[in-house]
Amino acid sequence: MSEILRRQIEKITPLTDQEFEYILSHFTLKKFKKHQILIQEGDTVQNDYFVMNGLLKASYLNKEGKEHIMQFAMEDWWITDYQAYFNQTEATFTIDALESTEVLTLSLYNREKLCADMHKIEHFFRKKSNNGYIALQRRILSLLNSNAKERYEQFISQYPTLLQRLPKTLIASYLGVSRETLSRLSV
Repeated sequence: MSEILRRQIEKITPLTDQEFEYILSHFTLKKFKKHQILIQEGDTVQNDYFVMNGLLKASYLNKEGKEHIMQFAMEDWWITDYQAYFNQTEATFTIDALESTEVLTLSLYNREKLCADMHKIEHFFRKKSNNGYIALQRRILSLLNSNAKERYEQFISQYPTLLQRLPKTLIASYLGVSRETLSRLSV
């Protein structure tokens, strides 16, 4: 199962078996049941999560009680409330399991230790962070500049497997449209 993590790291930098064993020793395997919460808004965020299998969502509840989905995470993806994780402050997001999920958790302490000990891992996380910034910028620009139909088509194109795994209400929330609008778009 940990081979998923190794393959992801090796897309960026090669590893010896010994290096990977050392890296893996800094992670902890955790299992979550469907609907179980990993991070609750207001919690101190201890870990970054690498999804081995399953599906997670990060959402924000506004003052009116409306849920805004910030991110989904499926196999081979990372997820946490990064502001709270890196600043060791209270979470703004809630992250919960949409399916039974297994993750490898990485504490900030262990991440920093790995980066200090291994230039390869520091390089890996820098590249992953850069890609995350780019994805976030694209998402913001899409929300600002694209209409609902264009956002839906982008979602289908980028995440075809999520379309089968997610209820339409969650996809609608992620796209910033009503469930009814999404139904009209998906016909």
